[in-house]
Formats: sequence, structure tokens, C-alpha cells
Amino acid sequence: MYLDVIITLLKIAIVFGFVLNVAAILSWAERKQSAVMQDRIGANRADVLGFRIFGLFHPIADTIKMLTKEDWVPPAGDAFVHTLAPFLALFTALVVFAVIPFGDTLHIAGRDIPLQIADLNVGILFIVAFGGLGFYSVVLAGWSSENKYSLLGSIRAAAQLISYELALGLSIVGIVMAYGSIELDDIARGQGQYVLGVIPYWGIVAQPLGFILFFTAAMAETKRVPFDLPESESEIIGYFTEYSGMKFGAFWMGEFIEVISVAGVVTALYFGGWQIPFLSNQGVFIPGLFTIPLPHLLVVLLQVSAFGLKVLFFCWFMLLVRWTLPRFRYDQLMAFGWKFMVPLALVNIAVTGLIKYVF
Repeated sequence: MYLDVIITLLKIAIVFGFVLNVAAILSWAERKQSAVMQDRIGANRADVLGFRIFGLFHPIADTIKMLTKEDWVPPAGDAFVHTLAPFLALFTALVVFAVIPFGDTLHIAGRDIPLQIADLNVGILFIVAFGGLGFYSVVLAGWSSENKYSLLGSIRAAAQLISYELALGLSIVGIVMAYGSIELDDIARGQGQYVLGVIPYWGIVAQPLGFILFFTAAMAETKRVPFDLPESESEIIGYFTEYSGMKFGAFWMGEFIEVISVAGVVTALYFGGWQIPFLSNQGVFIPGLFTIPLPHLLVVLLQVSAFGLKVLFFCWFMLLVRWTLPRFRYDQLMAFGWKFMVPLALVNIAVTGLIKYVF
């Protein structure tokens, strides 16, 4: 029993350590990538003993700055709720990783260790539920600040998140129908099958339209460009106008952790999770031809590395979108969600059901 607890704590440390470190690096990568795309030098001022290393010390400098800033609460605001909101945003973004499998089962010392913090049989429902709780953090932040601009930003966020969460939930239904499970590890293993013997049956193959809808709706849920109406700096500043210090830092880090969580869920549902084409637990294989056996630990290491690289790719892609597309107008944002995304998600469910019935 104690060993099981230790193993679980180790998995939590590995997953959260990866997420928090990648979130810190993304705070640098976003500025550096935007600078490269706009032909600027970019973040490169912070240094240690004269070494700048392409601005990689900036996340450390940002952390020191936020730790030393005054923690200010509006005199007319609600101090408790004002403090609770940013850490609720951080918690809901982090807890999603509890059910995302980052590898297959590890067999070591006679034990089978699933590379997943919590193997729940309602994994997808867990993600949707806790992802939706992020709604409360922005609403509470705007309301507790006693600032009309913050309140306007939180109202915008509430309408946006409710609108796109419906499309997001409907888009996942197609994946559940395709693989017959709402457990993420079952879905990941189901993507180890092959179509025509050579094409990996990943979610992108089973649900191409569902992937586009899910990824678009998930980006809207992260409140980033082109869906950053709740925090549009040029108009209303946003729901965190009255935040400073580490409370602002919690919102800031929460946004990057949301990016990583979206990348993790997209990887798990649509891009094979930890699966590598033509790599099984026994080794490398070509269907019907040959198999090259590999040590179990090497296979697990390759699978975990593949999952991590896929997550990093989608993080990069979302940063690319952030600095490529212009912001929607608010009427365009809502019309796109209700008049385009939701009907397409319903059509996707109907077509998936028809194909399942026929074949």
C-alpha cells in the first residue's frame, strides 16, 4: 500500500514537474517566437553573470518580479474571492493532467505501473467537468475586483466559455463513438490499430472533422488570440485588471498551463497519445513482414518521449496561431460558435453514427 502511494506521488511529481517547467519555457517561447515572426530581437535583456542564453533567464526574472510586487486588493472588492479566483484558475488547469495517460503500462520488478496518475473510467467526463470549472475563476475575478472593466471582461468570458464548451463537448462524442469508451487509456490503446494494415487508426483518421472542431473550441476555451475577447488589452484590459504580484502570475501561468492541457488532450484523443506507428510493446514491426524486438524499458521511454514531443508540437502550434491571426469581433465570435461550430458538431455526430451503423 505504501509503495502504491509512493509510485503515485512520483507520477504526480513527474507530470506536474514537466507541465510547470514547460509553462515557464512557453512564457519565453511566446515572446521569442513573436519577435522572430516580426523581425525583432525579442526577449534578451535578463542575464546571469553576463550570459543571456537567448533570453532564457526571462522566466526567472518574471518570477522574481511578481514575487516582489505588492499584492494589492481593491478597497471595495471582496478580498477572499479576489484571492481565490487566480488559484482556482491554476488548479483547474493542472488537475486535468491527472487522467491523461503519458505512456503504456510499465512492467518493472514484477509490478504493472500504468503511466497515468488516476485511471478513471470517466476520464473524458473528468476533463470536461474540470475544464468547465475554469469558468468560475474568470467570473469571480471580475466580480470581486469591483471594477466595471474587469466585470465586463468576466461577462465576455462567461458567454464565450459557455458557447464554445458546448461545441467542445459535442466534438468529443464522435471520438467516444469511434472507440467505444470514455477512458483515455482505452482510447489511446484503440489508436494502436491500423486501417488497411498500414495507416494508424489515430483519432485524426477516425474523426478529422471532430479534431478541427475540438481544437478550435479548445483554443477558444483558453481565451487566447483570436479568441481573446475577455482580456483584449486594447479595449477593456480584461478580468484581471485589478491583479498584481503572484495573483496576476497565477492567471498568467494558468493560461500557459491551459495551452499545455489542450495539447495533452489533443494528443491523447486525436494523435495516438503515446503510440508510435509500427512500435508495439514487443518492438518495431512491419505488419505481415517482420518484428525487431526491443527492451521493454526502451519501448516505454520511446512512447513517453513521443507523447511529450507531440504535446510540445501542439504548444508551438498554438503560439503560432497566437501571432498569426487577428482577433474576432465579439459578434463574429458568438456567431461562429453558435451558428457554425455547434451545427457542424451535430452533423459530425450524425455522420459518425451512420458510418458505425452501416459498417
